[in-house]
Amino acid sequence: MATYDWVFDTLGLRDWCEGAGGDAAPLSMADLIGQSGGGTPDRSIWDLPFPSMDALNDACEAFPQSREVTRGLEQGFLDVKDALSYVLDPVTQPLSWALEYALLAFQATPWWVMIPLLAIVIWFVSRSAGLVAFVAGSLAALAFIDYYDYAMQTLAVITVCALICVLLGVPIGIAMSRSDKLQNAMIPVLDMLQTLPPFVYLIPLIFLFSVTEPKLYGIAIILYAIVPVVRLTNLGIRLVDKEVIEAADAFGMTKRQKLYGVQIPLALPNIMAGVNQTIMMSLAMVVIASLVSAPGLGVLVLRGIRNLELGVGLVSGLGIVLLAVILDRSTKAALARVNAAQKH
Repeated sequence: MATYDWVFDTLGLRDWCEGAGGDAAPLSMADLIGQSGGGTPDRSIWDLPFPSMDALNDACEAFPQSREVTRGLEQGFLDVKDALSYVLDPVTQPLSWALEYALLAFQATPWWVMIPLLAIVIWFVSRSAGLVAFVAGSLAALAFIDYYDYAMQTLAVITVCALICVLLGVPIGIAMSRSDKLQNAMIPVLDMLQTLPPFVYLIPLIFLFSVTEPKLYGIAIILYAIVPVVRLTNLGIRLVDKEVIEAADAFGMTKRQKLYGVQIPLALPNIMAGVNQTIMMSLAMVVIASLVSAPGLGVLVLRGIRNLELGVGLVSGLGIVLLAVILDRSTKAALARVNAAQKH
């Protein structure tokens, strides 16, 4: 006798339950003991099961099991998969092209061009000779142990995905700062994107796109990394002093003039902080995305795990740390220059 037989007996649904010829759940150990003659063990109040779908199914076979929920969700996704692919394929194809061209450009450029070029970029954003020396030395060290190509692949993917995150995230953050309704609608979406485990992003994308397409891992990285730049852009513009806005209104500025001439410049430190976090999250996700063919140092990390190659895993992990330090210090140096320029 199941625990919750009384529920269906009280509701007069016993005939409905007995008339069901459904797909019965696997027998529990208690049921097997009962069928073998051992009797159903007595249950105390402490062992009372929650009236879950499976517990109610034990009392009534017509009641759906919990696996029907996951099965229905999966079937519903598979039913619309072709239609989604038909719509999303042309929309996301430029992302695949951008990633392919970036990978080609970063790998085809000789090291004696790429390393000085990156050093010049770092000098331009930081004006720090020490940071330039650190970047050049780190890339030279990776090249010395033949990890340079993998590092360039990782850097190419991060460059494209972080740039797209900024191009999409900043306008979304600006729109949120100008509309409380949009902000209230977007916050649950951003919360969901920020709290979903990274691996969960890959599950629906694997069904929608081929594993050989770069947009598979590109979309996962963008969805995972876009949240900080959206949030901090919105926050930065909302934190602009109201007295400054009133002064701009007094001068007769239009909304566009106030946005580009007052709000964005004053919110730039927050926006740059969001860009920094977006880049860091892109780097974290590109390692996980190596599970679905994302190139770069993450492939070596995965190889170290699969083949138990301790040295490969540790050295590639150190390479990722070096890239993270380079990107973090560069964006923070740029942020420091922005803050210094605003103080003067």
